[in-house]
Amino acid sequence: MKEIYKKSNILTDAITHYCPGCGHGIIHNLVCEVVEELGIMEKTIAIAPVGCAVLAYDYWKFDTTEAAHGRPLAVATGIKRARPELIVFTYQGDGDLAAIGTAETVHAANRGENVTVIFVNNGVYGMTGGQMAPTTLLSQKTATCINGRNAKRDGYPLKVSEMLAVLDGVCYIERTSVHNPGAVIKTKKAIKKAFQNQIEKKGFSMVEVISQCPTYWGLSPVEAVEKIEKDIIKKVPLGVIKDV
Repeated sequence: MKEIYKKSNILTDAITHYCPGCGHGIIHNLVCEVVEELGIMEKTIAIAPVGCAVLAYDYWKFDTTEAAHGRPLAVATGIKRARPELIVFTYQGDGDLAAIGTAETVHAANRGENVTVIFVNNGVYGMTGGQMAPTTLLSQKTATCINGRNAKRDGYPLKVSEMLAVLDGVCYIERTSVHNPGAVIKTKKAIKKAFQNQIEKKGFSMVEVISQCPTYWGLSPVEAVEKIEKDIIKKVPLGVIKDV
């Protein structure tokens, strides 16, 4: 039988802690595939945040360190400046990158730090119970807005990629998703480009990945990917937002 797919050699055999249908596992493997293809495993350093991805080091064979909630880009800046020959990336959720870590995100991008950011956006705080996040969409229901996000009361969803794209230090930003095979392929290409930019010393690159969270969306895994296709990406369109 012809082999059409196999797990990356850099992904461990650890049993996943993620909920059924979660997009994190897909993205974890894509990162491993890219690191393996680029031949950079021995010099790659990942920074994992507080959040659903806090145990990312269980799944990756390259070096991974943790950072306090919202501080991965501060840690990444220190590591990259101390060891510029290393390939440094952060793996952050929307609560981490776009809420408590907003300042670190904005200023690292504005300084043009030569790092890569994988921004996993599912629109909720997954680790702590499904509360409203900065990226929660209008009318989206969460544990802290049970009738849906209301602009008058809660403000508007934060469009992080568009916000960062105006900064001079930013080299590349693309929004992708992992809700179907075609989207997964595009996400891998974007992640690879973001790492290649760092290798070529081009500056700050970020890939925002729209990811499903069936548990806190209150949907089945199938319904969750359908929601991305029919609803979410119409409100936050996929594609390249900046490419210098």
